[in-house]
Order: sequence, then structure tokens, then C-alpha cells
Amino acid sequence: MGLVEERMDLFRVKGDWYYAHCIASDLRMGAGIAVLMQKRFGLRERIRVFGESVECPAVVLTGRVFNLITKARSYGKPTYGSMEACIGMMKDKALDVGVERIAMPMIGCGLDRLSWPKVRKMVRETFEGSGIDILACRWAS
Repeated sequence: MGLVEERMDLFRVKGDWYYAHCIASDLRMGAGIAVLMQKRFGLRERIRVFGESVECPAVVLTGRVFNLITKARSYGKPTYGSMEACIGMMKDKALDVGVERIAMPMIGCGLDRLSWPKVRKMVRETFEGSGIDILACRWAS
């Protein structure tokens, strides 16, 4: 597994990449990258159609998007525990369906204010030896 960090627009990733981002159980997706994901992929309705649990922590895969449910309410903040649980669930789902590459923002570290060095370590340790490549995109302005 390789974790690479790039300064780029997440949506410019080409090829067979899957996406990952963080949302709340309330599915509001009203701020940050979640707004762009919702507009691009219509996630809220797709998640509701699946009827999967959206209780925190959880991961719902809709098409090529891993929705990491790291907190109960949009106005709340995730914990490192909920983030670590979601990263583990994402890895398990990715292995189950044969995903080889996941592109994501620096999950949980923008509006949710977690520390990227801590989250990066979780991602590295969780995905180590999985054969799944991770691309963490720093938003290019």
C-alpha cells in the first residue's frame, strides 16, 4: 500500500479511483467537500435507498464513493476513535469489493479539525499490507 499526498483538486483524479469523504449520520452534507460530493454524486438519496445504517461510526459505499460516517450531527465533530473505526470499515469494504485505489481529501482535518498527521498515521497503519493505494489530496487553490 502506498499513501501519497498531492496538492490537487480531488475531482481531477482520473481512472479507476474510488473516493472517500466524511459525513454525519444526519446526511446534511451542507459544508466542506461533502457539498461538492453531494452535488456530483447525489449521495443523500443513494444512501437512503440502500437503507444501510447511518449510525456513527459506519461506512456506506455508494457507487464509487466511501461515505465515512464519523459523527452523529453535521454541527458536531468526529473523534479519533470514530475516525479510526471508519477507516478500518472502509478498508474491509474495499477489500470485499476489490477496490485497489482510493482518493480522498485529508479526511476529518478540514472543518472537522482533526490533526492530519494523526489521521494519516491511522490510514497508513490500517491499509498497510492491503495492496490498496491511497491518494490524499490537499485542495489546490
